[in-house]
Amino acid sequence: MNRLANASSPYLRLHADNPVEWFPWGPEAFALAAARDVPVMISIGYSTCHWCHVMARESFQDAETAGVLNDGFVSIKVDREEHPDVDAAYLDAASAFTPHLGWPLTVFASPEGRVFYAGTYFPPVPRPPQPSFRQVLAAVREAWTERRSEVDATGSSLRDALAAAATAPADAPPTLEKLAAAARTVVAREDREYAGFAAGPAFETPKFPNTPVLRFLQHPALASDVPDAAAVASRALAAMAASDLHDTVEGGFFRYATRRDWSVPHYERMLTDNAGLVEVALAADDETTAIDAARFLVDVLQLPSGGIAAAQDSESIIDGKRSEGGYYRVADRSALQPPALDAKVVTGWNGHAIAALAAAGTRTDPRFLEAARWAADAVLESNVADDGTLRRASLDEIRSAAPATLEDYGGLARGLLALARATGEVAYASRARALVDVCLGDDGIHPPGGGDPVLLAQGMQPHGVPSDGASPSGPSVFAAAALDLWRLGAGERYRAAAETLVRAAADGALATPLAHGAILEVAVGLASAPRQVVVVGETDAEIADAARRMAADVVAVVSPEQALAFTASGFELFEGKSALGGEATAYDCRAFTCALPTTDPARLV
Repeated sequence: MNRLANASSPYLRLHADNPVEWFPWGPEAFALAAARDVPVMISIGYSTCHWCHVMARESFQDAETAGVLNDGFVSIKVDREEHPDVDAAYLDAASAFTPHLGWPLTVFASPEGRVFYAGTYFPPVPRPPQPSFRQVLAAVREAWTERRSEVDATGSSLRDALAAAATAPADAPPTLEKLAAAARTVVAREDREYAGFAAGPAFETPKFPNTPVLRFLQHPALASDVPDAAAVASRALAAMAASDLHDTVEGGFFRYATRRDWSVPHYERMLTDNAGLVEVALAADDETTAIDAARFLVDVLQLPSGGIAAAQDSESIIDGKRSEGGYYRVADRSALQPPALDAKVVTGWNGHAIAALAAAGTRTDPRFLEAARWAADAVLESNVADDGTLRRASLDEIRSAAPATLEDYGGLARGLLALARATGEVAYASRARALVDVCLGDDGIHPPGGGDPVLLAQGMQPHGVPSDGASPSGPSVFAAAALDLWRLGAGERYRAAAETLVRAAADGALATPLAHGAILEVAVGLASAPRQVVVVGETDAEIADAARRMAADVVAVVSPEQALAFTASGFELFEGKSALGGEATAYDCRAFTCALPTTDPARLV
């Protein structure tokens, strides 16, 4: 029975014709495992994951291996991008069995969801010290049938240990002094020869863009205490732009480089990386690089619906053979079929792209602003369920059954707020506020429903505070959206929400700042007085252009009518602001206290 053919995930559809009898994520698979009294094998990956493709070809397409799985297990295939909370929960559990976490992630659990073994990629034949996948399956079956009490004890103790690992929140958000110390820790990890950051003293691991950390270093409030912070970010951006990580033909940046000098890339191109690099480049006043990353988002990833695809694969077919990265190494690509897109429209990730394109559109090419509008309209059309709640993703404008996460509510809200500031249209800001409001309950901050229902039923929710990887974690991006609302004058409850999430992450973020750049950026915003610049009048006036280039927390350019609409909708930053004498007028405010209004662009510094 083919249960994946009509899935809302390209990754699942890639596995639809495997001889493995896959189930999508859901209660049905666990119920069948209980009825058959067999363990569950959960395989987690994503459609542009090279080693996921390799394991699929070697094992999941192999009839003999599939027979072993079908006879002794219930197999579940999960797209980590569609179900990020599922991925996070099983990564937590897998960390007890392997220090080398990644994808494909291979997890074995009881029908009740208790994990008792996990790993990542397993080869088809033994490669000492790594066993073959079939050896792993045989060992798991032997343990399940012959040593069930040990298996149950492992699963129960692991769940208890994960629950106990959750730390209590800090008493208060970190001070600017502590945040500056964290920034200095990051600066000290700079690769002084090739820029970017070293994962260790030997520079042995791949190098990633790590855009959340770059944005943290670029925060103006760090400039006096850590004067080299922004320069470290600029050097990393310049090094990447001049390296093989950068695709100068179609624009955009690849996922990571396997060498210290940013060479030998892993060739998948992700929405998240490139949206983040647009914002990094704009903050560094590198409009050329910002345009290049933005045009990749629009020209390559934006779909006919207006939504923006999650990624482009690293593999393509050249001369009848599958090639990893070959398309990008050919001088003339015009005759080649490009690598496939992962065309699912992820709600939160589209929010990142909307924010980046809105900012790029006001600074560079207006077509990026129109692309941001189009993407926002597409997501609000395709990724909103009949009850008004968000869904995590859609594919071909068909909504996924996966519920939206905090990342989706916060990411889309942040994108709509950026669009509101760029266009002056309060409807975007009001919609963003509603998305944040629905997650602020008396019992804490969480998406409607509280999360994935299967994980909730099994007690397998992710524990602790997630790190910021290629893009901000759910708590980080939600905190950023709440802070943006407070800066627009929407009310103190939004600052309180941001503080709650920052306090929960504070200790871990200060201890390992390279893994928590986004939440640290929010923390700096809480620890420093916001700078808000509002221009009322003609949107193409010289003073409006000057304002858009300022390093302020809020820059909004609105017509007099739009200023009144913002005020009427409860955004108090705009109250009492008008175009003096009919000329475009700027209001430069610190902590909601504004200097005398001016019509002179030279006074905006």
